[in-house]
Amino acid sequence: MGQEILKEVPKLKEWPQLSGEGEYEHMELIRGIDMMKEDFKLPEGLVTAIFNTLFTRSAHRWFIKFRQAHGNQTWTWWKTQIIMKWANNSWRF
Repeated sequence: MGQEILKEVPKLKEWPQLSGEGEYEHMELIRGIDMMKEDFKLPEGLVTAIFNTLFTRSAHRWFIKFRQAHGNQTWTWWKTQIIMKWANNSWRF
């Protein structure tokens, strides 16, 4: 990935985040990452490498636990895990 393209990618503070506290927040994160990945042709490794910054609060604790248990995974794998975790009411408990 060229330096010119990297300059065009939004700063991390402009990316959607997931705290695990909003009802549809997980979908905003997924849509945002999918669009940026497509628009800027971002490689999987770059997308998954910034998760430590994009996940906050309880979602960050969840991410750390899953990352330690499952190692480095693709964006597709993480997207599935996020949907399974937050696309139902069980995340509230």
